Amino acid sequence: MKKFANILLVTLLVITVGLTFYAVFASPESKDAAISLNLIWGYALLAGAVVAALACATWGLLKSPAGLKGALLSLLLVVAVIAVSYFIASGNDFKIINLDTGGYFEHWETVLADASILVAYIAGAGAVLSAIYSEVANSLK
Repeated sequence: MKKFANILLVTLLVITVGLTFYAVFASPESKDAAISLNLIWGYALLAGAVVAALACATWGLLKSPAGLKGALLSLLLVVAVIAVSYFIASGNDFKIINLDTGGYFEHWETVLADASILVAYIAGAGAVLSAIYSEVANSLK
């Protein structure tokens, strides 16, 4: 299984490097197609990572259901952060200029963008705080 994972990792890395070189050295006429292909590849990698993370988490919970309480609390915390970010964002009335049409984006699009930014800020702050807590806790042992 480890050999298969290593082969898969190298294959994905070679494809990614190849697509990156294709985008960097593409002719001006094919730049848009190269960038579009790289975006599709990035989305495919992201989807694969999400599926793999969920599958591994599910497998771990099935093997050891003792961690189910912590997993459910974590899921509840994530849903709460997303909900709070959405409600904060929906209360704002931002106007974001749409350069393609010359007008403005719809309200729901600006709410989604603002909520996503808030979730990213909260996740980043949580990561920094957990790293600080981990280092302090380890140094006090």
